[in-house]
Amino acid sequence: MSIKVAFIGLGVMGYPMAGHLKNAGYDVTVFNRTEEKAQKWVKQFGGVMASTPSEAANSADLVFVCVGNDDDLREVTLETTGVLASMSQGSILVDHTTTSAEVAREVAQVAQSKDIAFLDAPVSGGQAGAENGVLTVMAGGDQTIFDKAQPVMDCYSQFSQLLGPAGAGQLTKMVNQICIAGLVQGLAEGLHFARSAGLDGEKVIETISKGAAGSWQMENRYKTMWDGEYDFGFAVDWMRKDLGIALDEARNNQSSLPVTSLVDQFYSEVQSLGGSRHDTSSLLSRLENVRKDK
Repeated sequence: MSIKVAFIGLGVMGYPMAGHLKNAGYDVTVFNRTEEKAQKWVKQFGGVMASTPSEAANSADLVFVCVGNDDDLREVTLETTGVLASMSQGSILVDHTTTSAEVAREVAQVAQSKDIAFLDAPVSGGQAGAENGVLTVMAGGDQTIFDKAQPVMDCYSQFSQLLGPAGAGQLTKMVNQICIAGLVQGLAEGLHFARSAGLDGEKVIETISKGAAGSWQMENRYKTMWDGEYDFGFAVDWMRKDLGIALDEARNNQSSLPVTSLVDQFYSEVQSLGGSRHDTSSLLSRLENVRKDK
């Protein structure tokens, strides 16, 4: 018997992720709040679209969710038209949204009361990673459930790992975003310095990327940053949402995140400059703007 899958949320990440599941041969039903997006997906990949999350999840063996934030997750899981209203006992709910650890534990508790398994499983790799099926999945939950879901998640991921109980996946995603924020700011400052010093940016990066300064951000973002192109990738608005979650959690666990706090302020300035939808590498645009003002 084929595995029936539901996918809730067809944004820049969910759309290709659900497509990989369909291309792998799974029986996929999708739901998206903007119906036109779901219609477009069905036309491209086949499968079935539903009018509510509950309808999509009815009789599904695995239900995947990839929406915007905590409130969105609650809406598509806990409300009367949410997936937990119709999911069968023994089925598995996998949440790929980046949320707080608190809401992950909340949904896990409700799911458990209904004998439904739950994994919080945020992803990293951005839109390109989703489209190419090479995301990294950070999961929280039970090992047995993770082992059942992992082969399906392999359709759109190159690496997945269980990090601990419910909430651990979200906490790990916070670590991921904390590290990215510092890396992008460092790269932005390096490129800004190189330009100010009259250096050839491409030659500089070609040289230093071979040493200890090399990173994914440097390899994949330096050229567009140097050229002032920021109209792709993970938006500043979403990064600020993620950093806000991390900073809130840091206040709870009393960890000190001075660099993350500062970079979050810098992203706020990028937003004020009209860069809300620019990708996260647009930190360089802020530095260039500051230089112009001097």
